Amino acid sequence: MNKLLPIISFTFANKVKTKSFVVTTVIFAILLSIGIHVPYLIQLFSGNEGTGTQIGLVYGNQPEIAESIEAFVDQQPGAKITFVRYEQANEQALVNDLENGTIQGYLEFGEAVGLQFPKVIYTSKKDSLDWTLQSALQPALENAKMQYVTKGSALTEEQIAAISAPVVIEELKTDQAGAGAAGPGSSTKTAIINYVIVYALIILFFMTNMMTGNMIAAEVTSEKSSRIMEILITSVSPLAQMFGKILGMFLIGLLQIIIFIAVVAANLALPYNQASLAEFELDLSQMDLSILIIGLIFYILGYFLYATLYAAVGSIVSRTEDLGQAVMPITMLSLAAFYVAMFSLSSPNSLLLKVCSYIPFVSPVTILLRYGAGDAALLEVGLSLLILIAAIVFFSWLAAKIYRTGVLLYGKRPTLKELRKAMKAYKI
Repeated sequence: MNKLLPIISFTFANKVKTKSFVVTTVIFAILLSIGIHVPYLIQLFSGNEGTGTQIGLVYGNQPEIAESIEAFVDQQPGAKITFVRYEQANEQALVNDLENGTIQGYLEFGEAVGLQFPKVIYTSKKDSLDWTLQSALQPALENAKMQYVTKGSALTEEQIAAISAPVVIEELKTDQAGAGAAGPGSSTKTAIINYVIVYALIILFFMTNMMTGNMIAAEVTSEKSSRIMEILITSVSPLAQMFGKILGMFLIGLLQIIIFIAVVAANLALPYNQASLAEFELDLSQMDLSILIIGLIFYILGYFLYATLYAAVGSIVSRTEDLGQAVMPITMLSLAAFYVAMFSLSSPNSLLLKVCSYIPFVSPVTILLRYGAGDAALLEVGLSLLILIAAIVFFSWLAAKIYRTGVLLYGKRPTLKELRKAMKAYKI
């Protein structure tokens, strides 16, 4: 440990001062700032033009709620939603109107129980409710709920509790319209804030792998090509060097994450972005802490799995010019994990994700997506975690052997046969 700490501090201090780190951090911070301002810029230049959205409103036994929603939306400046009323839920007529484009979707209400606001179900041909439409419907529903709960009397404790409960719009595709509502408790776990956490952690995992992983490999290769490695190994063991660099780069990655979070927070604090953010109806009280905890655990473990591989590959490359080609397989694994997760956001319970949950190179993001947005049980999460830990132990052992022999192999990149023969001389 006495030799590991100086390597960690040296790696951190030395890399933070480099021009590449500063430039990369600044570029990503600028891109984040631009991305946050895109919705505002689109709104600024697009104005209020648009044909509007036709939404069916099946009011049934709740005509007062339907009238309240319509009145609220009509009062909003630049409202682009018009409602088509249906007295009863005639499924065939609704499906026909969806097919011919008369409506883009329809709202219907469940039976009211006491003072509880009726369940709200939105059915459309899409997999998910468009966020712009949800941002318009949500305040109208909240206003309708307020009127419904408080009508005819002063507020009681039960009414106050009913007002505090957010209105959740359940989403159904047209082929699920008759299948029934989701089970109890499902709305809390799949709240918008939890989707945001899952999405952010997936992006975070990918960015960390791409940036710090390549920095680890480049650092090892540059020390080896400049022959500094021959001096270093006389005072510090190769294993201490490898793990010291991995931990040092991990701290650098955390520093970048803190900077990016600060940039995002500063941009979101601007008044016009605050108004846009309010439309998303992000409720921190609906955040499931278990998603955040599990996500961070898999993020850290996934980082160390990839970091050991990057260090091992960097140790067998003698020239920095050859590094890009050498790390390409690991980069492709990282890209595969990212794209599998991103393309499966709308179907978190697919067979592909279930299989990938037990493949260590992609499980840090796929199991998080299944748990945060799907129906993965804690037992499945635990099994995926055990497989990931076993993979880290194995690949750390393998990377340590490769690193210990690779740092002193110069010239052309060694073949697998040559590397295996050299590794047999060391027992770790």
